[in-house]
Amino acid sequence: MLATLSGSVDQELLLRNEYLVTENRILKNQIKGRLQLTDPERISLAEIGQRLGRKALEEVAQSVRPETILGWHRRLVAMKFDGSKGHLRLGDR
Repeated sequence: MLATLSGSVDQELLLRNEYLVTENRILKNQIKGRLQLTDPERISLAEIGQRLGRKALEEVAQSVRPETILGWHRRLVAMKFDGSKGHLRLGDR
């Protein structure tokens, strides 16, 4: 019984994810120009993206390339340990 319940929950999560990926793709196609993200938005995507990993990001990321998201995460980690008080913003290069 537990396996059946678990399979049902997994299937629902997969369907939810598929829906959200499709919805994001549609919304992205309706946006003209580049999507402007705030630093808190970049941080959120970077933290979740790092946990997901490159392979999963390649399947689900619609608005930003996986390499960019993982790069944001690397910069967050580097900023945490650099010891300076005047950090650059996450979106600066």
